[in-house]
Amino acid sequence: MKNKLMSLLLLLASTYTFAQVELTWKDLADITYTEKYYPDYGSNFLYPDFSKSIEELQGKEVSIVGYFLDIDPSGNLFILSKNPMASCFFCGASGPETAMEIQFKSKPNFKTDDVVVITGKLKLNKDDVEHFNYILTESTGLKMK
Repeated sequence: MKNKLMSLLLLLASTYTFAQVELTWKDLADITYTEKYYPDYGSNFLYPDFSKSIEELQGKEVSIVGYFLDIDPSGNLFILSKNPMASCFFCGASGPETAMEIQFKSKPNFKTDDVVVITGKLKLNKDDVEHFNYILTESTGLKMK
């Protein structure tokens, strides 16, 4: 009976392990951009061309480690960045592939520049310039020590 229980626990643990993918910022850097004109804004924006390996993760649960950025005074926009706030892509230090928009299940209790691991469903955004190219929906997070 003990062996059957242990086998079942191992099977469940391995199923959970394979259910989510651990992304790295190097994975997300596998992207190219072309300029595209958006008439509603009267301006050109970078239009992403995601790699096949990233496109295959669309809608799948993924995890990634990064720096938490809370840049919206209303507390409704949360960002995960490859770099801390002082060197994030908003400051010209990197490209848009080094940050992700995070949509949490419930509002987190993190502070800017906390190192966190975020798990959520990956949404690839090509056309909505009001949002990031990479979005994690239904997200949860854990502060790293």
